[in-house]
Amino acid sequence: MKRATVTIPDEIEQALESYLADQPVPLALTALMQSALRAYLADRGYLPPAQPLRIAPADRGSGHHDTSAAHDPILAE
Repeated sequence: MKRATVTIPDEIEQALESYLADQPVPLALTALMQSALRAYLADRGYLPPAQPLRIAPADRGSGHHDTSAAHDPILAE
């Protein structure tokens, strides 16, 4: 992985700080910068677009009505 030092204009820094402060879960500046750069390069065709997470429901359920709450004993069966 390559490290880089980036100089950010004051207006972008303020926008970044506001965005980070508005997040319900703390987000590292590094993660935000990597995500923004990845999206920028993908939009221009230099990276493949991100694939959305697709979760398909099972054809047949587990037979339990409380799997999300009682997952440990159910999965131990």
